Amino acid sequence: MKALFLAGGFGTRLKPITDELPKPMVPIMGRPLLELNIKNLKKHGVDEIVLSTCYKPHKIKNYFEDGKKFGVKISYISEDMPLGTAGAIKNAQDFFNDTFLVFNADILSDINISDMINFHKKKGALATIAATHVDNPSAYGVIEHDDEGYITAFIEKPQPHESRSNLINAGVYIFEPELFNEIPSGRPVSIERETYPLLLEKGFKIALYNRCSYWLDLGTPGKYLKVHRDILKGEVEIGTHNFKRELQYISKTANIHQSARIIAPVYIGSNVQINSNAVVGPNTVLCDNSRIGIGAKVLGSVVWDNVTIGNGATVTNSVIMSNCRVDRYSEEYNSILTKESSYPIAV
Repeated sequence: MKALFLAGGFGTRLKPITDELPKPMVPIMGRPLLELNIKNLKKHGVDEIVLSTCYKPHKIKNYFEDGKKFGVKISYISEDMPLGTAGAIKNAQDFFNDTFLVFNADILSDINISDMINFHKKKGALATIAATHVDNPSAYGVIEHDDEGYITAFIEKPQPHESRSNLINAGVYIFEPELFNEIPSGRPVSIERETYPLLLEKGFKIALYNRCSYWLDLGTPGKYLKVHRDILKGEVEIGTHNFKRELQYISKTANIHQSARIIAPVYIGSNVQINSNAVVGPNTVLCDNSRIGIGAKVLGSVVWDNVTIGNGATVTNSVIMSNCRVDRYSEEYNSILTKESSYPIAV
């Protein structure tokens, strides 16, 4: 089975992190989110990927190339202008002539893809939508369904009295190729607001896959920090290290002074240097080739590659982007540090 990733969004709410990076390329535990999702797909036997890009497409293509180094085949299609979810799917029609998967490329979830595929086949539906539960659905499009697991209605941003459902679209879909006949070409089309209601009106079956226990849209800097804390708490497993079993990962190439304090849960990447009397953690990620100075403190933060934290500096609840330097004895609190400036965390 082939999969399409919708990777064309501008990531506006995640700025300044996305000023230079498309949102799917933002690192999670030191690796692009899109890479983690592609590797997860490969585990389920999906090894042909199509990436639909728009914003800074060269950043994605230069990293993934043809996909060979990731054990998959990757093709690319670009949008000259944003086409919406359904419009981007229609734009990729030439790549698909059988059942296929579609992913919003800016989400992280624990959806079992093999199980979802089997569910879709049993339901005999034109489309299957993965759903996730939220406590307050008023900011989302809510999905209502019958006792047989088929969708009956989509309600956009309902008031509390308008729907008893707390299920929302998780951004993972399985489609039959006949779907393309129902999407107009040459213009932006929203699959949530236009295509799905039309399919219901025409009597097509849309199945609801509701077996997702973890889901997060990487929409804001606050959520970016949250996803790392969730990984460190073992709420979702990413990569080869399971934090549910062991609360810390420290690379064998890390150099940690014996007087430094490491407070789990933490992730410490390759060639990280932590000097005397420094404090790292809890809930902290240090990516590769970073240096933590004498007496420095890094608490509840995500530090990207090639960062220097000066002697005596304190970094709390912050994101320090690649190639940055935190001056000695300075403080970064609840902020995002880029090479140009420091910005407050916006949730």
